[in-house]
Amino acid sequence: MPDTSALHSASDALAAGRQVQSGRIRAISENLANADSVPDTPGGTPYARKIAVFAPVVADSPGDPVGRIVRDTSDFKSRYDPTSPGADLKGYVRLPNVNIAVESADLQQVIRNYELSMSASASISTLTQATINLIS
Repeated sequence: MPDTSALHSASDALAAGRQVQSGRIRAISENLANADSVPDTPGGTPYARKIAVFAPVVADSPGDPVGRIVRDTSDFKSRYDPTSPGADLKGYVRLPNVNIAVESADLQQVIRNYELSMSASASISTLTQATINLIS
């Protein structure tokens, strides 16, 4: 019987990578959903962009990827809108530090990574089936 542990390791690593991409998609989706939100209270703190950060996955023993969500510490934007409930005493509203163009580009990259992972998984499946057919 041939040793297929390398194929199993590769499949596990690809599954862990897809899990990472799913975490990134959740963070990006939340950022896009809150890109135009404003604070409810005068001078309130706006939504801070979230970034999914993951530890590297080792191919030999991928396990579950360890990750966390961190807040982007870049400056918030501001806009003069004295009618907003979130405006400070000078009439300025602090807006989220979310750049829709950056989030869209990140989302496209995540989708490409996910698709490549699915394609690689399909190739491993095909290779496994061909191996089984050879030894049968």
